[in-house]
Amino acid sequence: MPTASSTITPTITPTATLLISCPDQKGLVAKIANFIYSNGGNIIHADQHTDFTAGLFLTRIEWQLEGFNLPRDLIGPAFNAIAQPLQANWQLHFSDALPRIAIWVSRQDHCLYDLLWRQRAGELTAEIPLIISNHPNLQPIADQFGIDYYHIPITADTKMVQEGKQLELLRQYKIDLVVLAKYMQILSSEFVAQFPHVINIHHSFLPAFAGANPYHRAYERGVKIIGATAHYVTADLDEGPIIEQDVVRVSHRDQVDDLIRKGKDLERVVLARAVRLHLQNRVLVYGNRTVVFA
Repeated sequence: MPTASSTITPTITPTATLLISCPDQKGLVAKIANFIYSNGGNIIHADQHTDFTAGLFLTRIEWQLEGFNLPRDLIGPAFNAIAQPLQANWQLHFSDALPRIAIWVSRQDHCLYDLLWRQRAGELTAEIPLIISNHPNLQPIADQFGIDYYHIPITADTKMVQEGKQLELLRQYKIDLVVLAKYMQILSSEFVAQFPHVINIHHSFLPAFAGANPYHRAYERGVKIIGATAHYVTADLDEGPIIEQDVVRVSHRDQVDDLIRKGKDLERVVLARAVRLHLQNRVLVYGNRTVVFA
């Protein structure tokens, strides 16, 4: 028997997760669940959504790998035999595969600090081996956390060359996800085409006040709420699929500095939520929209 001072740590067995989207049709839930059941799997989470306008069925299903009859390298090929007749797009993820994140910043440090502390506290299950910035200012933070930091300045004339260096670093560090934590540069369509796995935090409740200086524009407009939006990056500025948003009330007494202060609090939380949802494989993108299985 354990003593009063001892603790028992539950064993967390690895899981597999399928994210699936396909044309809506009868029997989809049964076919997918039967694939797992017939191979000895135990489903622990299942969620689904049907977009009747688009005629799409979207689902997230997670099961324990302990006792599953198929080895990992055969799960994908075996499921693909089922997915092809369904015209399904699908992703397979394993819970014990640790994604590698690169954080990109400019001069502001609040989102960077927040992500790093959350990762160190175990809230974000990922490795963060790389920070890239177009300014040298935040190098001491990278040093504090023992993370490699690359200063890559960007100008209109050097953008393409410098983005090539950034892409090479992503390959070198085997990065799975880039998080733009107040990186005040627009990624080129060429970059996004080569590395589409990018999450950005925008300091407004999109689609309102897209682009630069949203707090100043919100103040001039006399808004009563301000927001923050985390979204996937596409070639269209601030128009990518939205993952997470939140708002806070402001009043006529608030000045621009007050809006910025309140907005920074939102930016931290919204970005962290979006990154966590992505890492937990809870986001399915279709068209320019998302389904978030939270």
